[in-house]
Amino acid sequence: MLTEIAIKSAKPRIKPYKLSDGRGLFLLVDPKGGRGWRVRYRFDGREKMLSLGVYPDVPLKLARDRCEDMRRLVASGTDPSAGRRADKEARAHTLRDIADEFFKQQAKRLDPGTVQRDRDRLENFVFPLLGNRPISRITAPELLTCLRRIEARGRLETARRTRSIFGRVARYAIATGLAERDISADLRGAIANPVETHYASITDPAEVGALLRAIDGFQGNLATTAALKLAPLVFVRPGELRAARWAEFDLDSHEPTWRIPATRMKMGTEHVVPLARQAVAILKDLRSMSGNRELLFPSILNASRPISNNTLNAALRRLGYASDEQTAHGFRSTASTLLNEQGFHPDLIELQLAHQERNAVRAAYNKAQRLTERRQMMQAWADYLDGLKASK
Repeated sequence: MLTEIAIKSAKPRIKPYKLSDGRGLFLLVDPKGGRGWRVRYRFDGREKMLSLGVYPDVPLKLARDRCEDMRRLVASGTDPSAGRRADKEARAHTLRDIADEFFKQQAKRLDPGTVQRDRDRLENFVFPLLGNRPISRITAPELLTCLRRIEARGRLETARRTRSIFGRVARYAIATGLAERDISADLRGAIANPVETHYASITDPAEVGALLRAIDGFQGNLATTAALKLAPLVFVRPGELRAARWAEFDLDSHEPTWRIPATRMKMGTEHVVPLARQAVAILKDLRSMSGNRELLFPSILNASRPISNNTLNAALRRLGYASDEQTAHGFRSTASTLLNEQGFHPDLIELQLAHQERNAVRAAYNKAQRLTERRQMMQAWADYLDGLKASK
């Protein structure tokens, strides 16, 4: 058996040679003086060899301990080489690596801003602790630690969404054979549910009329003014409105339409917005002045980017409407409330709001059959708003 003295006194030779310690363990001395531990073993009738580390980082006693651990694995029917390969593969598939692949796929069908927002949540809240960990080795308590830190800041909705994003990445890993289960599912109910909040909106008809008159008198950037006037007429989400592109519009047919592609919709499906005469008039005026651009509402600082998330809300603040009175998103609530009060069918309203229809058959029926009814509703809505605006 080897001794520390024998190992230290071993000199390099022209060719590599071995110093045996018994039970398959030996030290390989190379011509440059390097010393590496190796162990030979038999598994399924075949002779194999495994590296146990480099001397002196792995001293003699530790090498013997590792050798015995390896031999116990063999005796239990486990091939140590296979286990080591699995460890190496797992280390190669970190959460960050798999998330990169997942978001590249998402970018092909979703709005880039949405993909980047989801990526930023993992980057800010999960990657610092778990980004370099193999996704198959991450445990539910470790993910919960990340979510608790978000929760401690009072950002309950962000914590909920971060858990959901991790779950989507994990399910992608499962689909590609890089993980076996989604540990985020174990955390349902482990974090506090956010208190539901509603976007501030005006629903009193007389006050809506006053708001519309104020908007007509707004003096600001051309893109902001047009977007502010269009928002009550189409009541889409602010992000869908501000990123609108001229290629999505058909303004010159007898049934003018705006088709928002699935990549820019929250629910991931194309949304059709029938355009009332009043909306078409606003859009044609805007097109005559800036229709040579890709975007309807470009930023002042960079024409290749749309106006920011806060532009319309800032315009409302300039008109004297506080954040607890009216928001850009609140035009959706205004339309929903008043259209329901006027007796329009709830299915039509929900369909025009692009809320997800959970019943697949009913969703297909709505999409195929109700565009004509929605077009009539949108024209009636625009006429109603004109009436409110004219009535003082």
